[in-house]
Amino acid sequence: MANTPQSKKRARQAERRNDINKARRSRIRTFIRKVEEAIASGDSDAAKAALQAAQPEMARGVTKGVMHKNTVSRKISRLSARVKALAN
Repeated sequence: MANTPQSKKRARQAERRNDINKARRSRIRTFIRKVEEAIASGDSDAAKAALQAAQPEMARGVTKGVMHKNTVSRKISRLSARVKALAN
């Protein structure tokens, strides 16, 4: 358990940050799921729109330190390839 005032404050901050990060991660997953569902349904236009909405959200996750840059880059690349293949 935290003993010093500083460590108590850091514990409070970490708890608050954890909740914020959890919400952001969940939001990103939701955007990714929408792209996946659009791809599964075979709707090219909906998949493109969902991907356009998901990309900035995923990039924001990187800047906020919730996800790693390479992870997001890989996910965007793979989703983009699948959406592009759907259009053909």
